[in-house]
Amino acid sequence: QVQLVESGGGSVHLGGSLRLSCAGSGFSFDRYMIIWYRQAPGKERELVAGISSDGGNKNYADSVKGRFTISRDNAKNTVYLQMNALKPEDTALYFCRVNVGWRDYWGQGTQVTVSS
Repeated sequence: QVQLVESGGGSVHLGGSLRLSCAGSGFSFDRYMIIWYRQAPGKERELVAGISSDGGNKNYADSVKGRFTISRDNAKNTVYLQMNALKPEDTALYFCRVNVGWRDYWGQGTQVTVSS
């Protein structure tokens, strides 16, 4: 079955960096757009970045432009989110999502905590 597994979260200080990974299985990974979201306590889920199936098109939330970079390695069935210059407001649970057969699949999330 379709499965997404996020990893790479952790606790860093202001200005630090992390690289998140989203590994997919159970579907033809190189045919699908993957999107990263985040959700902080008490806030709505927010789209962070998305990448097309071949990696040629990427988009970002205004709040992360210039600091985050999304990429993918289809040979490894993995999408990455490189996060630099992290701020306390980036603290959230980060999820990836794929839509396969008109159904959304989500990973379990990976926690990112940025302290000042």
